[in-house]
Amino acid sequence: MTGAYTNRFLVIDLSCESVDIIPVPEDLKQAYIGGKGFGAKLLSENVPPGTDPLGPDNHLMFMTGPLTGTLAPAMRGCVVTKSPLTGIFLDSYFGGSFSPEIKYAGYDGIVIKGVAKKPSYIWIDDDRVEIRDARGIWGTDTLASNRMIKAQLGDESIKIAGIGQAGENLVDFALICCEFNRQAGRGGAGAVMGSKNLKAVAIRGTRSVSVHDPERFKQACETAFQELAQSPDVAAFREVGTAGSVEFANETGLLPHKNYQNGTFSKASELGDKGQSKHLWLGSNACMGCPIHCSKIGAVRTGRYKGIVTDIVEYESAGLMGSNLDISDVRAVAHLVKLCDCYGMDSMSTGGVIGFAMEACERGMIDSPDGIEIKFGSVEAAEYLIHAIAQRREGLGTLLSRGVQSAAQKIGKKAEAIAVHTKGLETPAWGPRGVSGMGLAYMTTDRGGCHQRGFPAGYELEGEWEGKKIDPLSPEGKASMVIDLQNYSAGTDTLVKCDFGSYGISASTYAALFFAATGRQVTRKTFMETGERIWNLTRLFNIAEGMDASQDTLPRRFVEEPLPDGPAKGHRITKKDMTYMKQEYYKIRGWDTHGVPLDKTLKQLRIEYGKSS
Repeated sequence: MTGAYTNRFLVIDLSCESVDIIPVPEDLKQAYIGGKGFGAKLLSENVPPGTDPLGPDNHLMFMTGPLTGTLAPAMRGCVVTKSPLTGIFLDSYFGGSFSPEIKYAGYDGIVIKGVAKKPSYIWIDDDRVEIRDARGIWGTDTLASNRMIKAQLGDESIKIAGIGQAGENLVDFALICCEFNRQAGRGGAGAVMGSKNLKAVAIRGTRSVSVHDPERFKQACETAFQELAQSPDVAAFREVGTAGSVEFANETGLLPHKNYQNGTFSKASELGDKGQSKHLWLGSNACMGCPIHCSKIGAVRTGRYKGIVTDIVEYESAGLMGSNLDISDVRAVAHLVKLCDCYGMDSMSTGGVIGFAMEACERGMIDSPDGIEIKFGSVEAAEYLIHAIAQRREGLGTLLSRGVQSAAQKIGKKAEAIAVHTKGLETPAWGPRGVSGMGLAYMTTDRGGCHQRGFPAGYELEGEWEGKKIDPLSPEGKASMVIDLQNYSAGTDTLVKCDFGSYGISASTYAALFFAATGRQVTRKTFMETGERIWNLTRLFNIAEGMDASQDTLPRRFVEEPLPDGPAKGHRITKKDMTYMKQEYYKIRGWDTHGVPLDKTLKQLRIEYGKSS
């Protein structure tokens, strides 16, 4: 294949300070396209079962897609590694300009392994690659270290992916900050980076990205921009970003309140776009080359936190750091999220962990530390815990730094009943008790509880999927919907596209973009088959790590406690519901009753686990 691929991976071994440039195999491109596909295949081939996620043998990969760095709208990048939080496969996505810079430097991906002998950062200047001393930068937050590295290198245009103190201190849900306000947030990739004594990757590229057929590519881009312009969903994102989902989730009973005890919050409007517009926003912002402009530029203009510069408070952060903690002042939530961003810590998992701690304290399972009362509604308590977790202070800080699952296991005293996670990953801010298919999506995601591997809730609340009526509370007919959404998501995540872009851009247009960029003819079916191949590959990786069907389950709160409010009041997803959906899911996937892919399924998908496909 010619065109938009650079056909090169940059491989850096920090232990021996070696740098290699290796070709991207043609069969890898054919079977896995790019992005998530490349990462999943390379991880399965190079990280053996039982590898310590925080050990030298784990790989940390920054992967691009074939459309990255081109004029195609809404393109992103992904980090792939083995998660220290869950112990299984992890892919985490980020916007901004770091991923295009990888392509401009001449690489389809960067693979990092080993451990540096001292705190270091990697400097990539096209083909010149150096491992530099970061001892003078270690201990700084994500914003300060970004400024310091750019000052050292004498170029403000350099793109940087780095960690804060949370990553350095190996907090299991530490993130990687990929330029300002753009993070590979979920699952602890920042801790993997910290375990490698790696503070940052700085990159500058001077090459352009070519395409196979420039005129056809230009036409496909114009079609994509038109589709985005005509989409009402994209128009809503452009106007208010994901903050507009706060009141929607509240009205439908899906908004977490007090560690998911409830599904509604009486002050939700203060956290959504109305509250944010009043107290924070000054203008719109976008990732590189994206016409959606779903982000915002703003500052806290009044009150205790006046002067804090902030981005939009995304829905997930508003839900988990706001309503989930019974905090309604969006200025305070912006402050808490900014603390997480500076420390380099996933605000979603942090909100889940703090909500768990608040409920555990109120129930007498753990004690509040001296001088602070850990309780719902307390901004001071939330701020205290953020500092304690990021710095891994003795006591609660160390306990909670390992995530909800680990903390609950250590506390005992029935704490696991209030620990809201799936496979160790804290649950997103969409409670599933009113949308059973969403529950199945959480149960079966390859990286743990996640709403970005297929989001059936929207179809369930509309009551229709592919022309057929569906009952959001019923377990029937949910498996095929979830599988289709998962396959398409994984297939197009090889590009690496933005979820918001896919609300407008059609599969046929993605295929046209891909063909014009690479010369390879594909269809929607290609993306679906590639996604299915990836989904089975990551399943095999997770099984090899000890995962089994018993972990395809939901938190006890969603199974044993009926929803106390909202339109689905009184409903829960029972064990019987879970079993029904799970077995139907396994059967359609071509897996056995224990969730293991059948040989005939693997043969059909041309998968030889751990070997080149």
